[in-house]
Amino acid sequence: MGPAIFLSCLALLAFIVLMVLLSAIKIVPEYERGVIFRLGRLIGARGPGLFLVIPVFERMVRVDTRTITMDVPVQEVITLDNVTIKVNAVLYFQVINPNWAVTKVMDYIRATMQISQTTLRSVVGQVELDELLAQREKINQKLQQIIDEQTEPWGIKVTIVEVKDVELPQNMQRAMAKQAEAEREKRAKLIHAEGELQASRALADAADIIAKEPVTLQLRYLQTLTEIAVEKNSTIIFPLPIDTIRPFVDAISRGEKVEPAQSQPTRRLD
Repeated sequence: MGPAIFLSCLALLAFIVLMVLLSAIKIVPEYERGVIFRLGRLIGARGPGLFLVIPVFERMVRVDTRTITMDVPVQEVITLDNVTIKVNAVLYFQVINPNWAVTKVMDYIRATMQISQTTLRSVVGQVELDELLAQREKINQKLQQIIDEQTEPWGIKVTIVEVKDVELPQNMQRAMAKQAEAEREKRAKLIHAEGELQASRALADAADIIAKEPVTLQLRYLQTLTEIAVEKNSTIIFPLPIDTIRPFVDAISRGEKVEPAQSQPTRRLD
């Protein structure tokens, strides 16, 4: 074997050794963990940082430990009061145990998605439509609790579950719009009736004051004359003199009944 061939073999061997060493060096960032298997047996999670993996004998699986955002597709659900709706949600979760996420389930992301879909249909199907629309926060907490309990054996922590959109049938939307309009009309009528009641009470109080203090009627009479004089009205009003209605005021203050004056019969002159 010549020197040239020997040097070539030596260079090739050095290159192979260098490639093996380079493949053994692993760098894992802060947001990942490397789950190590040696001859098929779980060794554990390593990282972050730099470490060596024995080629051929050891294998590393990278697991992202950051929070993952997942959109749950639209699900068609029948509520407890037999209303067919379409609902979707958003899910936030992260891996807290990389060893379990790799060894306990084949694909933890897909498995979490499937669990989220079935749980969403189950929970929404157990409530009425009004409860779903009015108590959204309560439904979200229930979804988060159930999904978190089901994914905990996989090393998954579900932090937030939010129901995004609830799509109603067209006939149900029209019915709810009519109901809202009727509710607004009801409130308006109640407010108007309350105002009328307060006004009638104020008039009754004023009548009691006038009955107890007849002089207040005279003051009101003079105030009305002053207002007529100040305003430039095109209509001229001639109020009755106060002396004309004074007997009625005095009778009211004494609690007597005032009889209307009878006209004198006219005498015919022949």
